[in-house]
Amino acid sequence: MTTTSIGFLGLGSMGAPMARNLLKSGLAVTVYNRTQTTAEALRADGARVAATPADAVVEGGIAITMLAHDAALEAVTLGQDGILHKLGKGGLHISMSTVSPETSKKLAALHEANGSLFLSAPVFGRPEAAAAQKLWICQSGSADAKRRAKAILDVLGQGIHDFGDDPAAANVVKLSGNFMILAAIETMAEAQALAEKNGIDRVALASFFGQTLFSCPIYQNYGRTIAERSFEPAGFKLELGMKDVRLVRDVAEAAMVSMPLADLLHARLLTSLAKNRGKQDWTAIELVTADDAALR
Repeated sequence: MTTTSIGFLGLGSMGAPMARNLLKSGLAVTVYNRTQTTAEALRADGARVAATPADAVVEGGIAITMLAHDAALEAVTLGQDGILHKLGKGGLHISMSTVSPETSKKLAALHEANGSLFLSAPVFGRPEAAAAQKLWICQSGSADAKRRAKAILDVLGQGIHDFGDDPAAANVVKLSGNFMILAAIETMAEAQALAEKNGIDRVALASFFGQTLFSCPIYQNYGRTIAERSFEPAGFKLELGMKDVRLVRDVAEAAMVSMPLADLLHARLLTSLAKNRGKQDWTAIELVTADDAALR
């Protein structure tokens, strides 16, 4: 494992366990978070704490960003005290956030002009998967960026799947996957409402299908969460789910792809936000289905 200095920016429910795993692997990690107390919590794990994004990286080093949205990513990269110019020639920026493909294209071009590398590497998995080093990572970017990032990504996930040279490609994959997960959540919510209205125990229904026809983590884990209505604490906040669905619809419109199910999901999320459920888990869209079925 290389001893190149790593700056990790963004210590939310996903970023914090990822940074801890890098520290456990013996890497030198400097962390930055907008809320300083969150960063200070990693000092005991051996992290150096930076006061600004630029302070988190060294020239020619590696920056990893795990941030909530495009604006936050652009702020730490391009803003005052951003990482772009500090990384300089030979630096590498691994963007693991769920952001728009256009943002990745923009940042990749700016890094190239600056002599540094950019790799899109968004992940699939909830905080517990991040802590267990069980994330699935999809990547796209230059071969040089992938070679340099591999040892680090191997620490963070259970598998890396490559989607070519276009830095935007991995973001399209990530948005496609999140759309599919949310569509499955809606499907399970409707099915459980149908069962409950007919006197069938919703937990038993979720357990049955999770063990048989839909024996996979999404239907097993989310199915149980929906059946039990365990929407807090949030593994993935509903308000972030809305951000992702908006991005899906933007990409779909640009490509002239009709996605009527994405429109339905947008409506479910919008109603949920209007009911002040933004901080709950995104599975809480089930409550809209339950309300429509007069189950609450």
